[in-house]
Amino acid sequence: MSDTVIRIGPALAIAVALLAIAATGIAYLGRTGHERAVAWASVRAAVQLGLLALVLGVLVEHLWASAGFVAVMSVVAAWTSAGRVVNRRPTVGEAATLLLPVALASVVVVTVLVASGVLPPTGLAVIPSAGIMIGGAMNTTSLAGRRAFDELSARRGEVEAAMSLGISDYHSRMEVCRSAAATALVPALDQTRTVGLVTIPGAFVGMVLGGASPADAAVMQLFVLISILAVSSCALVMITELVARGRLSSSVGVRHV
Repeated sequence: MSDTVIRIGPALAIAVALLAIAATGIAYLGRTGHERAVAWASVRAAVQLGLLALVLGVLVEHLWASAGFVAVMSVVAAWTSAGRVVNRRPTVGEAATLLLPVALASVVVVTVLVASGVLPPTGLAVIPSAGIMIGGAMNTTSLAGRRAFDELSARRGEVEAAMSLGISDYHSRMEVCRSAAATALVPALDQTRTVGLVTIPGAFVGMVLGGASPADAAVMQLFVLISILAVSSCALVMITELVARGRLSSSVGVRHV
């Protein structure tokens, strides 16, 4: 069945390695400054997916172990996003703060779905569902936080001018950064708008190849897309609030006054 999608073997391993090398080389030649990050991300992905394949079989048998794995996912996602937002190595406190936009909505949604019986209380259902949502929220948090700080840095004069007129620090910052941060929701919106027209997502294809009907696969894919859109919207609002209220500081953006 797997050969219907892609053939697993030495040729695939070579193709993956060549693609990683190509991505690194293009990033270097294009002077993006991300060539090392691309290479390291490729290596990490290979190692982490290999480890996941080894431990997933054990985790899915126990709901408590699956919940622990979701907690680890949340911490890693928050740490990763915090580094992007503050543009430096984050502190433990900053990473803990980013748990709110990155993981809170996802954990709540998964918990409600399990409690209501919509999602089976098994690791095989909980881990992928939580991972998809946390990943979407992480991406939105990173993009929104970075855009908010960049906008505040570029328009610092406007913030200070508003404050000199008696407008509060919070409202001055929010007025400047809200619209810029909101652009972080565009990827999730476009993915949802164009599904079935531009892309046929992996979850849909995987379910169909696994024997599910196209209708069931479509419903499942709709659940994935809408859940990502929901948690990403929550992440956008929360990270914008955190930045505007000065709960985070960036090495580039405007610091809390």
